[in-house]
Amino acid sequence: MNYQQTTDWMFNQLPMYQLQGASAYKKDLTNTHLLINHLNNPHQNLKFIHVAGTNGKGSTSHMLASILQEAGYKVGLYTSPHLKDFRERIKINGKDIPESFVCSFINTNKTFFESNDISFFEMSVGLAFDYFAKEKVDIAIIEVGMGGRLDATNIITPLASVITNIDLDHTQFLGNTLTAIATEKAGIIKQNIPVIIGEYTTETKAVFLAVAKEKNTNIYFASELISVNFPSDLIGDYQIHNKKTVLQTIEILNKEKEFSVSEIMIKNGLLNVIKNTGLQGRWQQLKENPKVICDTAHNKNGLEIVFQQIAKEQFKNLHVIFGVVNDKNLNSILPILPTNAKYYFAKPNNPRGLDAAILAEKATQHGLNGEVFNSITEAYTKVLETASHSDLIYIGGSTFVVAEVL
Repeated sequence: MNYQQTTDWMFNQLPMYQLQGASAYKKDLTNTHLLINHLNNPHQNLKFIHVAGTNGKGSTSHMLASILQEAGYKVGLYTSPHLKDFRERIKINGKDIPESFVCSFINTNKTFFESNDISFFEMSVGLAFDYFAKEKVDIAIIEVGMGGRLDATNIITPLASVITNIDLDHTQFLGNTLTAIATEKAGIIKQNIPVIIGEYTTETKAVFLAVAKEKNTNIYFASELISVNFPSDLIGDYQIHNKKTVLQTIEILNKEKEFSVSEIMIKNGLLNVIKNTGLQGRWQQLKENPKVICDTAHNKNGLEIVFQQIAKEQFKNLHVIFGVVNDKNLNSILPILPTNAKYYFAKPNNPRGLDAAILAEKATQHGLNGEVFNSITEAYTKVLETASHSDLIYIGGSTFVVAEVL
């Protein structure tokens, strides 16, 4: 199979949460262990940082990778989901995994995948570890897909575990309280391996402290320990928390003498995240006059911070292109959206996308008025025709919405 056929097969033949939602979620790591043994345990010779959290884990992972690249290391980076191309998920020093490696890996192992019902996410994790091992990376930054305890990435023993924050998201899998979700995320905390916590609440802090005590590990609350703030090319307001988490993690790596990272490397790494790693979709400006901003925030906590930042912008009128997936709790996110904006509702081009008419009807109940469009691109074309030079256009609600305008 060529690359297009290979990725089509991956997306369409096997369970994939990005497309199917709940039916693709697996509740144990049996298959992951089966797969990794089949691949001769490539993870065993790698050094890792493991990053979990409700929001910010992608930005945090990319910042860590950028800093370590500036320090001269060969850095693997595994994140999800992708925006445009599957290969974005697996990078070394900012370069996507080659199409040829993806094809070779899938073609070589396809029979095993089919006979053992290996999921899309499991095979992606196996591919990443296999690639990083063969390329002999110095360190790999691994972002958790969902939760932590039962995530396919949770077979590694990292140098440090990182949990950015906890909010109510994916509640159908992880639980509907902060304590329950924190317990799932804390599943990445390993025996005697330091853990760095970004943001916390009273409930989640208690969970983290209890698990850290049980695992006999040192726990570091970055928000309490880090007071410096270096500039970054990631300019979303929410990045202040992620930067503290990153700085604390780098401090631990230096302290453990596993890696040597100077302050100038940290500063350069934070200033060059996009250039070094190719990160997109985080408070990303697409146009000027009118100013167009897109952001992948898709839950209550993330959207609150984004719309607080929008409120600080100077503009005449606000236009919002908005779409969501069908498992989103609309009653938690729609009250966040400003009523003084004009809305352009559309369904993201994804099987899990929520019908735009349903979204618009729900939005009307919260005082949000606008039009329904057949696609995100149609809505974007319309808003560019409508908006004046002094207006602000925001595009968001889902990673899949942002992917369609990049």
